[in-house]
Amino acid sequence: MKLLLVEDDGLLVGALRDLLESEGYATRNVSRQDEALALLESERFDLMLLDVSLAQGNGFAVCQGARTLAPDMPVIFLTASDDEFSTVAGLDLGAADYIAKPFRARELLSRIRAALRTRASGVQELVAGNLSLNPSSGQVRKAGRELYLSALEYRLLLFLLQNKGRIITRDQLGDALWEAAGEYVSDNALNVYIRRLREKIEDDPANPVIVTTVRGVGYKVAE
Repeated sequence: MKLLLVEDDGLLVGALRDLLESEGYATRNVSRQDEALALLESERFDLMLLDVSLAQGNGFAVCQGARTLAPDMPVIFLTASDDEFSTVAGLDLGAADYIAKPFRARELLSRIRAALRTRASGVQELVAGNLSLNPSSGQVRKAGRELYLSALEYRLLLFLLQNKGRIITRDQLGDALWEAAGEYVSDNALNVYIRRLREKIEDDPANPVIVTTVRGVGYKVAE
């Protein structure tokens, strides 16, 4: 697997290259918008890690260019933990996912593997009942009607749908949301996030059928 890292923080680039190459990923890195677009024209990559702020240009323009130059390549945005605008804008441009700085190594690797699995399977949409999520466009629809989720609600739903059929523990959900929230996610906070998501995706939030509770363990989206 060949990854493109578009980031202008030299220390972070060094750490990420060491991490990714230790996992077997071949990695190229650039720090500018023009360099990234030139590489996408001349080489093929399996996934791009893309910072919003660059030494020249910005990540949004690179993501837009990637949708033309490499439409099937997953893009994961690297964003500031408190910058929800950038997160939502990136998803609207077709990014597969985002991860907030500072992030943990195992969380980043998990997100990369999930994005690559989705691409390899050829899945265009993740579906549960009359609910669908398109990782390429970032759109969530229920019975054909588009839903508008917060960045954190989107991340929560994406993680659950990517693990459809599996029981996801509360600890696993907390880990998945830690980066999105920018801080430790308490049990009470997780309850709030689940409730808000159900209010948007369920016909009857009090009796959910899409995201169900596995008592004493966590949650599950049925196959």
